Amino acid sequence: MSQRESRSGDAAAPAPLMTQRQITLVLIGLMIAMFLSSISQTVVGTSMRTIADDLQGLELQVWVVTAFLIVSTIVTPIYGKLSDIFGRRPLFLIAIVLFLVGSVACSFAQDMVQLAAFRAIQGLGAGGLMSLPMTIMADVLSPRERAKYQGYFLAVFGVSSILGPLIGGLLAGTDQILFLEGWRWVFLFNLPIGVAAVWMVFRYLHLPAHHERVRIDWWGAALLVVGVVPLLLVAEQGREWGWGSTAALACYVVGAIGIVLFLVVESRMGDAALIPLHLFRSSTFSMATLLGVFTGFGMFAAMMMIPFVLQIVHGMNPTEAGLATLPMILGLMIASIGSGQIIGRTGRYRLFPVVGLGIMAIGYGVLVTLQFDSPLWMLLIAQFCIGLGLGQLMQTLTIASQNAVQPKDMGVATSASTFFRQLGGTTGVAVAFSLLYSRLPETLEDAFGRQDLRADLAAATQDPAVLANPDNERILDVLANPQQIGTALNSDSSFLNTADPRLAAPFLDGFNTATLEPFWVALAVVVLAFLLAIFFKAPPLRQKSAMEEALDERARVAQLEADASAPGSYAPPVTTASTPVIREDARSGTADRES
Repeated sequence: MSQRESRSGDAAAPAPLMTQRQITLVLIGLMIAMFLSSISQTVVGTSMRTIADDLQGLELQVWVVTAFLIVSTIVTPIYGKLSDIFGRRPLFLIAIVLFLVGSVACSFAQDMVQLAAFRAIQGLGAGGLMSLPMTIMADVLSPRERAKYQGYFLAVFGVSSILGPLIGGLLAGTDQILFLEGWRWVFLFNLPIGVAAVWMVFRYLHLPAHHERVRIDWWGAALLVVGVVPLLLVAEQGREWGWGSTAALACYVVGAIGIVLFLVVESRMGDAALIPLHLFRSSTFSMATLLGVFTGFGMFAAMMMIPFVLQIVHGMNPTEAGLATLPMILGLMIASIGSGQIIGRTGRYRLFPVVGLGIMAIGYGVLVTLQFDSPLWMLLIAQFCIGLGLGQLMQTLTIASQNAVQPKDMGVATSASTFFRQLGGTTGVAVAFSLLYSRLPETLEDAFGRQDLRADLAAATQDPAVLANPDNERILDVLANPQQIGTALNSDSSFLNTADPRLAAPFLDGFNTATLEPFWVALAVVVLAFLLAIFFKAPPLRQKSAMEEALDERARVAQLEADASAPGSYAPPVTTASTPVIREDARSGTADRES
């Protein structure tokens, strides 16, 4: 029994619900697409240092990361709104194709600026791949079923996060594959996965078509860009411009004006808004959104910074660094599957954000105590704690947001939840790397001033074998020109891997110390989120999927219209709402349904 696309006039005969087999095939297609989007983020982490060294632009690598995150963040709510209007399937296919086009373009980049631009194109598609799978799940599964399946989706995210660093490290560590540098295959290997995702979605994803005539909030989309991009830009570039410079002030002003105008437009657009403001009347949705921002900050700050610590401070190659991220992924998988099963059986989820953020805070508490010569197991424990916390947060906050809104708003609510989490993540990456590179010159100077390290350094420079070893040439050149110390790691850090440990020690200490400030900021954000999560209200989960509720409502409206048209009968006016209204009872914390 297939789910055919229904005509708008078929209100009296709702389309049949999907069979379990159809739902399973759809979920497999969604998992492939989610695997594609998540692996695209993790595969670059361990290969970025090699890419930046090859393209001579380590200090520009943050643009490659933030270009992808900014664009994917901005388009996320646009995908959600357009999918509510035109249907999930066409928007999902467009997202996959855009992502593949960007992937191919990235493989031909000749410098870091080109790579950042092509990653932005990739981000155009990734925005849809990040939000639409969760929206489609909400269409076909009830919240309690969704909790179980979302645990498996996050397990897919975990598997891709394991394979991503390994694949990225393996490819980046290979000099040449089929006449191309190994790192270029980091982007090309997306193609077969993407083709499989396109085929699965095109073949099996058939949801009711949308034929509503509504306004598209183009002004809202444009003003969202005007409001968000300048603020993210100054978060990344503030260290070089100066936080009070003319360029920074201009970004503040433009961003503030853009956000104010965006709010004005959204309030006037009502239900047609890109992010309808009425969603925030729900305290559950508002709190879940705010916690999502903080969770994104903590997640991306860790996922992007730790591979650099593993490679630069601990001297790992990309493949080894990928393996060393396994504890975080293991923690995420255990927590996501376990919490999903518990939510599915009990329908309760309020405790998970509190516990998850508390465990994340413990992980960051370990990170801020690390020194350059701290044992590796301490970093691995910190990663496991962060992953264990994230696994309890990501799906729980999404389910809470979906459960707090009407089914007709499912797409825009899910995309808004993803948007704000990505916004927090993009901010986290920009702030973390901005703090890192603004502190690095100072921490390197301080490291070279440490008496114990200076003594070892002096002994090494008196050793003829050290002076004759070409692997030490770069550091010896820096020592001969002390003014280069602060910028020695800006373009290429690969010389640290083979240099004499006594010569490399001040660089490792300086870099490690520079990472502590971003970790302290992330810890503060996570602790603040933990305190807010204590007041998080969590109404019980609904028993039906969004599609079932929409079909029930169509049948109810059709029956009322039939009763009203019967001879000699009277029926009250039929409400124009297409779905039940879910209202939170502020006193009991439960959700009541109004027909």
